Amino acid sequence: MPENRCGVAAFSSGATIGALGGLIGLGGAEFRLPLLISLFRFHGLEAVILNKAISLIVVASALPFRARTVPLAEIAAHWPVIINLLAGSLAGAYAGAAWAIRLKTATLYKIIAALLVVISGVLLFAHDVTANAPAFTGVPLVVVGVVAGGVIGVIASLLGVAGGEFLIPTLVLLFGADVKLAGSLSLAVSLPTMLVGFARYSRDRSFGVLRANRGFLLVMALGSIVGTFIGGLLVGLVPSSILLPGLAALLVISAVKVWKHH
Repeated sequence: MPENRCGVAAFSSGATIGALGGLIGLGGAEFRLPLLISLFRFHGLEAVILNKAISLIVVASALPFRARTVPLAEIAAHWPVIINLLAGSLAGAYAGAAWAIRLKTATLYKIIAALLVVISGVLLFAHDVTANAPAFTGVPLVVVGVVAGGVIGVIASLLGVAGGEFLIPTLVLLFGADVKLAGSLSLAVSLPTMLVGFARYSRDRSFGVLRANRGFLLVMALGSIVGTFIGGLLVGLVPSSILLPGLAALLVISAVKVWKHH
């Protein structure tokens, strides 16, 4: 195992990334993936699968913490919204994973880089959205919800992320959900979505990276959970006007590195 994959490096990197994500209410998977590729030297699909496994652990651990803020009964009361998005995201996650498996590594790097730039734009322009009336009603809302869920599912599988950076703005802008409620609803959508993508990846030989690096995986996941918790405690200490552009710039720099990676 390369030196840079030792436990200390895995934990500290996971904690730092988790803290960055926690500052903006996300798990940090969008920052973790470039690090898995450029610093820890995992190949494209292996990095995506590892990122998805760590994201799955982080999201599952976030559920009990979110339940204190938004009761499970309140989340369950919005089951039509969850089902609407899942109708698209489950299919999208499966399709995205199947697509990623067939892609050449160089092509996957290019797609990852492009999506990182897209996420940087979301951080800048759609992260601090506020709830208004739903953008659509009736059948149009259902149709747009399925399409949005499908796109998010594909992206989540290609990057190995939970998709909260896209789900939360979608829930707020499309369904008129309060941002705090949207954070919990996004977990309810992203967890089964990730499981479907994970199941599809398990049929590829690259899935063996989890078994070969299980120690690294668990240590980095633990660091990510600790970092996310710390980041959540530090929310408000860094003004959004400084934090969001800084994180967006970090994603763009990471995108350039991934684009050039061989």
